Amino acid sequence: MAFGLIVLVAAALVALRLTNPVPRFDKPDRVLEAGDPVKGELIFTAADCSSCHTTPGQTDRLKLGGGLALASPFGTFRVPNISPDPVDGIGSWSAFDLGNALISGVSPKGQHYYPAFPYPSYTGMKLDDVRDLYAYLRTLPPVAGRPPSHDLPLLFRIRRGIGFWKLLFFEQGGSEAVMNGEAVHDRGGYLVETLGHCAECHSTRNMLGAIKPESRFAGGPDPEGTGFVPNITPDRIGHWSEQDIAEMLKTGVTPEHGRVGSSMADVVSNAALLPQSDRDAIARYIKSLPARLTPAP
Repeated sequence: MAFGLIVLVAAALVALRLTNPVPRFDKPDRVLEAGDPVKGELIFTAADCSSCHTTPGQTDRLKLGGGLALASPFGTFRVPNISPDPVDGIGSWSAFDLGNALISGVSPKGQHYYPAFPYPSYTGMKLDDVRDLYAYLRTLPPVAGRPPSHDLPLLFRIRRGIGFWKLLFFEQGGSEAVMNGEAVHDRGGYLVETLGHCAECHSTRNMLGAIKPESRFAGGPDPEGTGFVPNITPDRIGHWSEQDIAEMLKTGVTPEHGRVGSSMADVVSNAALLPQSDRDAIARYIKSLPARLTPAP
């Protein structure tokens, strides 16, 4: 009896240690100081921040009051206010708080973030880009008001459980980008795999909500359960040229003369603001993806 209790206590202590949030920064880091807001605007746009964090019901993409509801098999997540409001937003955050959120999925309070926030992709961000993004976010208008809390079953409200998920599916600082040394391709890899986090939508997920490697970019059920996200590997769009892809990212028009819709329309709204060289880089990388069969609905 006593031995069994000791084993249980030891196992609990090990589990607590393994699931501890591990922030990238435990104190201010000079590499995150004195960011350039002009460069940060490009990071903000490439990372598609406004698509989720803009307050619903208004058209100003720079009013980041949050509130968008994201349905999922695990409950409804509500996007937070990331405006510079010091009470309801992130105006009280330091640059290393933002760095820990993006790279480690850890909040300023030392809690795990749910991976509905796509830090599994953002974790590969360059520190200079985190610094510049922080500087740009500080220039945006504060928005008062805090969105409602997530609406999750009791089991999923225990954030410590995200620590187990991270052990299985998260590599801090890692990236799925396949680089080949060619500048345009590799820039596209960073934009697609890290900043643009394209695989977060264009992939099928397992029962724990992690991307299935064999379906990466091959499409799958919309994470919100409202349709099917298309396959963007050569198996489905292999007949598209790099120019076709770059044009779609600028105008939303496909080579078949259709128009993209749903959440991709918001992506195009941001991609259209990028330099043409970045749209070309994204297209180059997308064309290099391995062909993968579309999973069955």
